[in-house]
Amino acid sequence: MKIVNNLVFYPTQKAAPPRLEQAFLEEMIKYVVPQSGDGEFSGGIGEQQFSSFLNRSYADALAARLDLGFGGSGHE
Repeated sequence: MKIVNNLVFYPTQKAAPPRLEQAFLEEMIKYVVPQSGDGEFSGGIGEQQFSSFLNRSYADALAARLDLGFGGSGHE
């Protein structure tokens, strides 16, 4: 009986996907941006429902300009 050892080593991922920094910033923006109030001039339920789209746009713009160093190829 012959046992063949077919181990395949895949290279480790060196750089984080660009979406990782955007997702991190999106979560941080959730806590930084003030929540809409219940006053007369608030956006109401529509503002609450669509605020995630605005947060995602902010995070996308920030991720395009910032390098948080998640990929390991930051400024060394």
